[in-house]
Amino acid sequence: MATVPVGCFAGARVVVLGLGRSGVAAAQALRAGGAEVLAWDDGEGARAAAAARGIGCVDPAGADWSTLRALVISPGIPHLHPAPHPLAARARAAGVEIVGDIELLARSAAPARWIGITGTNGKSTTTALVGHVLAKAGLGCAVGGNIGVPALSLPRQDADGTYVLEMSSYQLELCPSARFDVAVLLNITPDHLDRHGGMEGYVAAKLRIFDAGGGGGLAIVGVDDPTCEGIASRLEGEPRRQVLRISATRRLGRGVSCVDGILVDAMSSAPVEVADLRGVATLPGQHNWQNAAAAYAACRAAGVPAAKVAAALATYPGLPHRQEIAGEARGVRFVNDSKATNADAAARALGCYDAIWWIAGGIAKEGGIAPLAPFFPRIRKAYLIGRAAPGFAQALAAAGVAHEVSATLERAVEHAARDAAAATDMRRVVLLSPACASFDQFADFEARGARFRALVAALVAGERAA
Repeated sequence: MATVPVGCFAGARVVVLGLGRSGVAAAQALRAGGAEVLAWDDGEGARAAAAARGIGCVDPAGADWSTLRALVISPGIPHLHPAPHPLAARARAAGVEIVGDIELLARSAAPARWIGITGTNGKSTTTALVGHVLAKAGLGCAVGGNIGVPALSLPRQDADGTYVLEMSSYQLELCPSARFDVAVLLNITPDHLDRHGGMEGYVAAKLRIFDAGGGGGLAIVGVDDPTCEGIASRLEGEPRRQVLRISATRRLGRGVSCVDGILVDAMSSAPVEVADLRGVATLPGQHNWQNAAAAYAACRAAGVPAAKVAAALATYPGLPHRQEIAGEARGVRFVNDSKATNADAAARALGCYDAIWWIAGGIAKEGGIAPLAPFFPRIRKAYLIGRAAPGFAQALAAAGVAHEVSATLERAVEHAARDAAAATDMRRVVLLSPACASFDQFADFEARGARFRALVAALVAGERAA
C-alpha cells in the first residue's frame, strides 16, 4: 500500500501506464491524493492483478488528452528510444508531461535528506550498503527505487530522515524535480544504448542525477573509468558544486579509496586507513571495494562517524543475486550472480575466483562476451544457456575455452556441479554470472537467480541425504 499520498494532482486526471510494483504504488498514491487515475497496462495479466488490488483499468487511448495533466510511466516502458510507446507519443504531442514515480515522491514527500546512487554496475549493492550503515547508526532511512522497492511504498521520512534511492538511467529521465543532497555516480560503461539513442544519450541520462532539481549538493564520483574521470573534472568547475572522488584502483590525495581492500579516508585531511575489508565475505573483489568507498563517503556526508561506518560495513549481509553464496556441495561453492546482466558486471564476478565452472547466457547485450577475454584463463568450463548460447560458444571456441551448450539452467547446473566436483582445483566455484538479460527464459534476473538457488538447494539436500 502506498504510504506517501501524492497531492500535487488533486482534482486532475492522470494516466498511469505500466502496472508493475511501481505503477500500482503510483496509482494508489495518486488516488489517495485526490487525483482521477486512468490506469493501464498492455498486459492482460498485469491488468487483472491490478484489478484484484482495487485498481480498475481504463484504456486511455481514446481519452481527450487535452483534459489530462500527466502521464506517469513505468521506467521500463520506452518514451523516446528506440520508439516511444503510443501513449507516450500521444502525451508528448498533447503537451502532457511524462514523469515517473520518483518524481511524484519528490513533489509530495516531506523535506528529508535525499541520497541517490547510479552507475552501470554496483548501484544496488551501494544503495543497500548506505541503508545498512544508516540503520546501524540509528538514523531513520528508507531504501528503494530501482533496487526493487517502489519509491511511493516507502515509509514517509521527516526532516531528520533519509531517502536512499537507487536510480537507473530510465528513472533519471523521468524525475526533473528530485534534488539529491548526495548524488553518487559509480561508473559508466556501455549499456541500454537502444533506450537512450546511443552512448551519448546514456551518459546524459546518468548525469541527470547531478542536474535534477537545479543541481548543487555533494557529487560523489568513481574515477576508475575514463568517462567518469572526465565527469568529475567537469563537475569540479561548476559553481555551488562539491565533488568527492572515490577509487578502488589508486589511493587519492583527496577523496575515499579502497585499494586491495584497505579503505582510506582522505575527505578532509591526510589519508587515514579506516577499515580492512578483505575479510568481509559479502564484499569480495575490487568492484565491491569501490561500492564500499562510495557508501563510506555518502554516509560520512550524512553525519555518520568514520568508526561507525567501518563497523557497519563489516556486518553487511549482502544482497540476493549479487555474488550470493547459494550453497556448497561436494567441496564446490555455488555462487548466484544472476544480477550480472551485462559483460562488465560478469567481469566483476569472474575476477573474484580462480577456478570457475561458469554458467552464462540469455539475451546478450551489445559486444557479447568479448570484453571478458582477460578472465577466460580462470574458466575451467562454460555452460551456455538461452538465446546467446550459440554465439557465446563460437567466441569461447575461438579462445580455446572448454564449453558446452547446455540450453537450460537445469542442465547447466547439473553438468557444472558434476564436473566441478570431479576436479582437483582448490576453491572450486560454480558461478551463475550470465552476462545477459534473462527474458528469453525467465521473467527477470530475480526469477533466474531463484531457480538457481532452488537447484543448488536440491544438490545440497541430496548430498546430506547420501
